[in-house]
Amino acid sequence: MKSFAMLGLIGLGLAGLGAWVGGSAAAVGGLVALAAQLAAVALLRPAMQAPQPLFFARWASGMGIRALALGLLLLAVITRRDLLPPLATTLGFLGVLLPLLFLETKFLR
Repeated sequence: MKSFAMLGLIGLGLAGLGAWVGGSAAAVGGLVALAAQLAAVALLRPAMQAPQPLFFARWASGMGIRALALGLLLLAVITRRDLLPPLATTLGFLGVLLPLLFLETKFLR
């Protein structure tokens, strides 16, 4: 639980940095990425020592959660371009998700 909270704090820090650099649209993208990453890690963590088919199913589900989050974010960008500029929103999403993906292995132990 401690490492899960640490992952959330790091993600909030990255989203805050994105908000400082790219404004509120980048913050929205970053928070969507953080929610997707936390859901994916929560799904995968119980299956870390499970047999390979279960582990892979959970891993693939986590990747699906991330892809679904990106798809929903892009749909929101397309429909409300006035509120969510595409570049800032997408960079906020990627600016939070990619570092958290690289840190994921540390938090799954």
